[in-house]
Order: sequence, then structure tokens, then C-alpha cells
Amino acid sequence: MVARIVTIPLRPGSRPEFAKAIEKVIPLLRTHKGFLDEIALVTSDGKIGFGISFWDSKESAEAYNRSGYSDVMKALGPVVAGLVQLQLCEVINSTAHKIATAVNA
Repeated sequence: MVARIVTIPLRPGSRPEFAKAIEKVIPLLRTHKGFLDEIALVTSDGKIGFGISFWDSKESAEAYNRSGYSDVMKALGPVVAGLVQLQLCEVINSTAHKIATAVNA
């Protein structure tokens, strides 16, 4: 499993709009093969948003990056205040996903 961590500098006062945009983005993510989950976070001062999406494989995450990421960034465009950063990470532990697995067992 891999995670795409997107760091988004937010326009001042745009926290509510960021939350609404994420609600619109999640259905877009669900259309991509290998998408598992999304977590969105905002710093307490509202200056930076984070989108952490989980994918079944590096290949799925990279395919999404080539085919769907631009649509998501268009949806988030009105709240973005600067250069967006992307990191791709291997998930080595996740209690949330282990809980889901245990419940289904």
C-alpha cells in the first residue's frame, strides 16, 4: 500500500472552502483503480492543508497522478495559495486499516 501526501498552502480564511472542495474531490478519487481512502487535514492556523490518499500499489498511485490529479487540482484551485508539494510514501503501518481488516475477519 502507498500513500500520496499532498501539502497545499491555503489562501487566508479558506479552510471552509477547502473542506467543501475535498467533499467534491472524494468521488473523483473513487473512480480511479486502486484508490482505497482519503484523509484531509488542516493546520490549526488554517494556512496549510494536507491530502493523504491511500492506494493499493505504487502503479495505481502513479496512474492516478497521470490521469486524474489535474482534475483534483482544478477543484482545489480556488483555495491554493502557492506551490503544492507531493510525496509518495510506502505505508509500513496503519492501525485504521488493521482495524478494518480485523472487523472483516
